[in-house]
Amino acid sequence: MSAAFPDFRLGKVLATSFTGTLSERHGDAVERIPTPQRLVDWLTVNGLAVDSCTTAQLELARELRESIHAAATAAAIQDALPASAVHVINDCSAQGRAAAILTPDGQRQWRLGSASRVEDALSVIAADAISIIAGERDGKLALCASPTCQAAFFDTSQSRTRRWCDMNTCGNRQKKARFHASASRRKNPGSAE
Repeated sequence: MSAAFPDFRLGKVLATSFTGTLSERHGDAVERIPTPQRLVDWLTVNGLAVDSCTTAQLELARELRESIHAAATAAAIQDALPASAVHVINDCSAQGRAAAILTPDGQRQWRLGSASRVEDALSVIAADAISIIAGERDGKLALCASPTCQAAFFDTSQSRTRRWCDMNTCGNRQKKARFHASASRRKNPGSAE
């Protein structure tokens, strides 16, 4: 994969990992699927390999991504789900041809049709979003505590008190900021806060 693009932020939950292809939504936004080929790369890394992607399919993927983000955010703050987001998620879920299969080690894996289309992969992502937003999985939707990120993520920690969408990025950035602020206060104890 090209070094010209930012790395993918991969997680254990497909739908929220997909919404993470646009990060820092409330700061300097970082688009991780800026081209059709980059979407193909992301889908491949996530076990949903497709043959190709058009610009129109990339736009559909981004529309689904934003719809999942809007619905997951609403669910995380216990607000009403946006009707337009629900419509897009349901449409994408219904349009694909994918089947769940059981692997020899007892895991569920998705198999796309023989002529793998982006719509087939998006249907899997939409179905995953439906399962977490509907509360069918063990965990809870939450929003990243980073003021520039605020990404929706699915918290499966034992205490369900996770604060960051990704500890290696948002969490680490906040830890560094606290450390530097503390060091500055120690260095300048008389400065105003």
